[in-house]
Amino acid sequence: MYQQFLLNLLISVLWVFLKDEDSLRVPTLLSGFLIGIFILFIMHRFFGTPFYLKRVFSIVKLLFVFNYELFASSLLIMKQILLPSTTFEPGVLLYKTKLQSDWEVTALALLIILTPGSVVLRISPEGNVLTIHAMDVKDSKLMLLKSIRMYEKVILEVSRP
Repeated sequence: MYQQFLLNLLISVLWVFLKDEDSLRVPTLLSGFLIGIFILFIMHRFFGTPFYLKRVFSIVKLLFVFNYELFASSLLIMKQILLPSTTFEPGVLLYKTKLQSDWEVTALALLIILTPGSVVLRISPEGNVLTIHAMDVKDSKLMLLKSIRMYEKVILEVSRP
């Protein structure tokens, strides 16, 4: 991935030199970068790795998914806090994840912690079972499990080609 990006930068710099302009201009550099993307897309199968922008799009998708889940869970938590008639049923959930590497499990745990209403209490020594505390198990359990599955799916897209 990094080699493809560096090669794309090299193509954009070469494009600037080939344009034979007096000064370095951003539009010329940008057009060279876009030409480099096109060239690398055509030739990426010869590198033996997937096209590098696929991973970049996956990272952007992860950010959008996190922001959506953050907003949705924040609304649920605000509803639970602002409505005095609501009774809370805090609880602990065990979730067996299909993520394997330390980086993937850590990213999942951090995303769960950053989502309001849930905290990862413990990760098993094997790294495949997360103990999660939810603020209200009755109302938010299904939403939390849906969020975790979505996080897992996007983390797999980012970490595995």
